[in-house]
Amino acid sequence: MKSGYKILWTDHALNELSDTYEYLELHFTERELKKLSTELERTLNLILQNPYLFPISELKGVRRVVVKKFNTLYYREKGKYIEILSFFFNRQNPNKRKI
Repeated sequence: MKSGYKILWTDHALNELSDTYEYLELHFTERELKKLSTELERTLNLILQNPYLFPISELKGVRRVVVKKFNTLYYREKGKYIEILSFFFNRQNPNKRKI
């Protein structure tokens, strides 16, 4: 199904995503990396089909979705774009979360 939205990642979210993959490469197997990639792709496709599918976070206009159990994706709709604001590793101190 084709949607009218495009995904835009913020630099901050891309850095968090990169850090997550680096951590997984050091401490887990290739299988876990593939599982995360598959789940992330599935989640992004769901968001593209319906940006309002996931609940609004504590921040106004920002939605959140748990990708696997250790990562939360924060995003918002911005016109024709879905802006990915953060890919937070849930085992961190929540005070480190920057959106």
